Amino acid sequence: MILRWFLSKKVRQAVDMCRQVRRIIHAQRDLLRPEEIQEISKAARELRDAIAAGEKLDGIEKWMKNLEKVANENLKPYPSASIRENVEVFLVTAAVVLALRTFFFQPMAIPSGSAQPTLWGITYENLKGNVGVEIPHGLNRVIQTCWSGVHYYHKVAKNDGELRVEPPKTILPFVKRQTLWVGDRPYSIWFPPDKLGDLGELHYGQGIHAGEDIVKLRKNSGDHLFVNRFTYNFRRPRRGEIIVFYSDHMPGLIQETHYIKRLVALGGEQVRIGNDRHVYINGQRLEASAPGFENVYGFDPKQPPERDHYSGHVNGFVARNLTDTTIAPLFPDEETVRVVPRKHYLALGDNTMSSSDGRTWGYVPRDEVVGKASFVFWPIGGRDDIPSRFGWGYR
Repeated sequence: MILRWFLSKKVRQAVDMCRQVRRIIHAQRDLLRPEEIQEISKAARELRDAIAAGEKLDGIEKWMKNLEKVANENLKPYPSASIRENVEVFLVTAAVVLALRTFFFQPMAIPSGSAQPTLWGITYENLKGNVGVEIPHGLNRVIQTCWSGVHYYHKVAKNDGELRVEPPKTILPFVKRQTLWVGDRPYSIWFPPDKLGDLGELHYGQGIHAGEDIVKLRKNSGDHLFVNRFTYNFRRPRRGEIIVFYSDHMPGLIQETHYIKRLVALGGEQVRIGNDRHVYINGQRLEASAPGFENVYGFDPKQPPERDHYSGHVNGFVARNLTDTTIAPLFPDEETVRVVPRKHYLALGDNTMSSSDGRTWGYVPRDEVVGKASFVFWPIGGRDDIPSRFGWGYR
C-alpha cells in the first residue's frame, strides 16, 4: 500500500479522502447518530481495503465515489464553509508564526545608535538650508523607502505667518498625523518622528515666509533583524557575540524593553579599560584577532575616538579629554578594575562615544538574555555613506 501511495496520484487522493472523512467524523461525533457513523466508517474501510488489496484504479475510483455519496448523505454541512476554512488557515498560520517568534526567531528593530556602525539605529538629518539636496518624488521616493529605509519629510510654506505645532494624533491603529500651522493654513505630516525636535528645529511662534521650507528632514530607519532565541538553549553566550537582553529589573535602563550590545566579559572575570581604548580581561588585552572584535579594535590608534566609528572602548579619563558628557562612570580610569558577578555579563556598545552600556549601568543578568543578533532583513540596500547590513555579513 505504501509503494502504491508513492507511485499513484489516485491512491494518494483516496488515502487523503479517507483521512479527511475520519477527521470530520471526529469533529461531528456529538452530532451524528451511531448508525450514521457506522455507515460512513464502513464506506471508508471499504475504500482502504480496496487500496490494500491492489485493486485497479477504476475500482478505487468506484469506492471513492461511494464514500463521497455516503459522506454527503450523513455528514452535517458546515455553514459558511469557505469562511470557516479561511479562519482555520489563518489561525494555524498565526500559531506557527507565534511559535517561531517565541522559540526560534524574534524580529527586532534597532532604536538607537549605540551599536553603530555595526548595526544602525534610527537617525535624522536636518536638510533645512541645504539647497543642494533634492527630495525625490514619485516612484523613486517609494523605492528608496522600501529598499533603503529612507523617509523624507518636506513641507514648503505657501503663505506667510507664524508657526504653530500640534502634537501628533492617532488617526487609525499605527497611523499618526501631526499638523503644522503657518498662519491659518494647515500642513499635515503623516507618520511623524516621535520627538518634535526631530522635525528640524521648529519653534512655536517663529515667522515663516511663503516659499520657505517648514520641514526638510531625512529619516534613516534603523536596522530590522531577527533575534536567534534558539542557540542559547544549548550553550552559553560567548565573548564577542552581539546579544539581545531584556531590561526588566535592571536599574538605570528603560524598563520592559530590549537592548542590544556586544558581550565583552563573562561572570567571574576581572575587567579594566585601558587608556589605549582596549579592554583587559584578567590582565590580558583584547585584540582585533579575538572573534567578534575584528572591527571594534581595528581602529587607527593615532586617530581620536569618534561617534559612529570603530574606536575601541573608552574609559572615563579618555572621554573627559574629548567631551563634556559623562561616559563610563564605572570605569573612570585605566586603574579601575571591576569583577563581573557570577551569572552576569559585561556588555558594551560598538559606538563607544555614544553608548549607554555596562560602563554606566553595570552588568546583564544571564537570565535576562533573550538571544543573539541574527539575520538583518531590512533595509535591503545601503546608502552612499552607509553600506548595506542586509544578511549575515555584519560582525
